[in-house]
Amino acid sequence: MGSSWSSEEERQPLLGPGLGPAPGAAWRSREAAEALPAAAPSPGRVYGRRWLVLLLFSLLGFAQGLVWNTWGPIQNSARQAYGFSSWDIALLVLWGPIGFLPCFAFMWLLDKRGLRITVLLTSFLMVLGTGLRCIPISDLMLKRRLIHGGQLLNGLAGPTVMNAAPFLSTTWFSADERATATAIASMLSYLGGACAFLVGPLVVPAPNGTAPLLASENSRAHIKDRIETVLYAEFGVVCLLFSATLAYFPPRPPLPPSVAAASQRLSYRRSFCRLLSNLRFLMIALAYAIPLGVFAGWSGVLDLILTPVHVSQVDAGWIGFWSIVGGCVVGIAIARFADFIRGMLKLILLLLFSGATLSSTWFTLTCLNSITHLPLTTVTLYASCILLGVFLNSSIPIFFELFVETVYPVPEGITCGVVTFLSNMFMGVLLFFLTFYHTGSLCGEF
Repeated sequence: MGSSWSSEEERQPLLGPGLGPAPGAAWRSREAAEALPAAAPSPGRVYGRRWLVLLLFSLLGFAQGLVWNTWGPIQNSARQAYGFSSWDIALLVLWGPIGFLPCFAFMWLLDKRGLRITVLLTSFLMVLGTGLRCIPISDLMLKRRLIHGGQLLNGLAGPTVMNAAPFLSTTWFSADERATATAIASMLSYLGGACAFLVGPLVVPAPNGTAPLLASENSRAHIKDRIETVLYAEFGVVCLLFSATLAYFPPRPPLPPSVAAASQRLSYRRSFCRLLSNLRFLMIALAYAIPLGVFAGWSGVLDLILTPVHVSQVDAGWIGFWSIVGGCVVGIAIARFADFIRGMLKLILLLLFSGATLSSTWFTLTCLNSITHLPLTTVTLYASCILLGVFLNSSIPIFFELFVETVYPVPEGITCGVVTFLSNMFMGVLLFFLTFYHTGSLCGEF
């Protein structure tokens, strides 16, 4: 269909021979679909309001990431204030990937009802979730259950803020701005998680286990007050974003900005058939889901992991913060570069993953200092963890663009929904592993 409109070069697979669809399966990437002759004019235009839409969506993703990662960076303080166990801390992070179980329902809603309805539902779930955590109850058991319920509701907002970035960029932005818009919308969620590493340890003091009993009780009350301050602040931010979204968040522009935005997409059922039968897509999805899912779960309990090697709560927070912030900055810069120079997505990913492999090897050998005799210092932990986060997190928008190009005309929300679902499943597996095995022994014995 439409094969006469594109050259032989445009119909070649993005990632080289041997990985494309079955012979005779006609398909065309977004770039090829937009490389039409002048006889097929490009419809529509771009609107200045697209940046406001992108800002609202990105801030919503930022808040969702911030709420998701509230407890990991202050796990020692949360233990003393609310009596959380190691299982509680891991489960609070695990509610994020668990929230992706109904991911396909959100994908259907995005495909059938559009961006506005889906974003409004997402922000409303976040309001409910952050509100539950703020209910003033003296019963610690009930309070812990409310906190867990709030984290689950916030996790249910994850499929939209993680999946809809390419859909938003295609709907509102021109071809030479799409990668940049995708990077901003997808990276802000990770930046929210990074700010939790900074806000939590700086606002909430770490417990002092050597204090006398009376001083310990006063310290516990003070820590609990500080944690509740963080919870109320996050609730206020989410309510403000929900109000802004309710007041103004259009479903689509009056005219589409590109051929890709105006083109008809596959149905929900046919999209899944196309994805599951495309070997190339499945290979790229696993290349994304395994390392990014494992790293996301690892980052969520970074304080728990680094405690056995005598890294303080504040230092662990700074390590997590700079690793994600560096990835966000580099990811947006690389996406902007990819907007100007097409056809280099695979090379960029290979370079980023090479750096991630070297950084993770450095971190592992440093932790195995009893065998390798490499120095285990704050500098080496900072450098290896931050570089690992920079290389992995900056690959996310490039992956998203590659996914959408690979399986076009499958809707962007469905494509990214499948891969983020896989990523969160791997995150959940890692968190279960860290729950049932003492994380301190993992760093020194494996």
